[in-house]
Amino acid sequence: MKNFDIIALGELNVDLILNQIEGEPEVGKEKFAKQMTLTLGSSTAIFAANAAAIGAKVAFCGMIGDDSFGDLVETSLQKKGVDTRFLIRQNKYATGATICMSYDEDRANLTYQGAMDYMSLDDIDPEVFKQAKHIHISSIFMQSGVKRDLKKILELCKQNGVTTSLDSQWDPTEQWDINLEEILPLVTVFMPNETELKFLTRSENLDEALEKIRPWVNAAVIKCGSKGSILMRKGQPDRKQAALLNKNVVDCIGAGDSFNSGFITRLAAGDDLARCQEYGNMTGAVNTTAAGGTTAFTSREDVEKIGRERFGWR
Repeated sequence: MKNFDIIALGELNVDLILNQIEGEPEVGKEKFAKQMTLTLGSSTAIFAANAAAIGAKVAFCGMIGDDSFGDLVETSLQKKGVDTRFLIRQNKYATGATICMSYDEDRANLTYQGAMDYMSLDDIDPEVFKQAKHIHISSIFMQSGVKRDLKKILELCKQNGVTTSLDSQWDPTEQWDINLEEILPLVTVFMPNETELKFLTRSENLDEALEKIRPWVNAAVIKCGSKGSILMRKGQPDRKQAALLNKNVVDCIGAGDSFNSGFITRLAAGDDLARCQEYGNMTGAVNTTAAGGTTAFTSREDVEKIGRERFGWR
């Protein structure tokens, strides 16, 4: 019995966002910020919240501390309609946190990984693999335990008839040390963005990167920002999908995660990959119509209405 369309397996933290800062931080000095927001953070949380908003039954598997930040993470996910039964709370490590210092159109981030860096396969409830139709794994470079056990996790998914997606996200250490030849054959859909793929494959350009992963992928969708996306399927020609461009972008925070949420929600519902790609392009575009990564995602009906009226999506 598969109780969940999607279980998101990834990083969890709070974001402390500082705006209107009087200059850049300097060692030994104190500066003022005129505005502060404390909120649920993490790319995987944006993915899970938006997938739940557009109709998928979603649960989250991640590690948080037994502290007030952990309380905020858990209650925030629940308010977004995400089931939290598989959250792992422990008192050895604090919940992760990112301080985001915003300067006009740029940001400086400082992250304490905390509990999310320590979750490994041994911590994950085996029911995760039995109750999910699909497991989405994200931000592996933020989670050394998950990264170490990634092959075993994917093998367990396969043994339990669970489809999988992997979005490696950015590597803060810039080592990009993942064995793609070993991992990609176990992944149903690989979902990096263009920049990440070039770093992962040590490639000079996107065409070179695509050819390097082609022998190993079952399917991959590459997010290319304003240039849209590229769908790669084993034994089929690549499919390019133009972006649905927003002429009045509010911000692009979480646009890639919102693309993922649309794509995977439709995949879990049984749509073909081309339709998943079209839907992901639409949800990524809708993301840019409101501030933050989840604000635009109130319901499937509202998201699709924005897609039709603002972007001509069908």
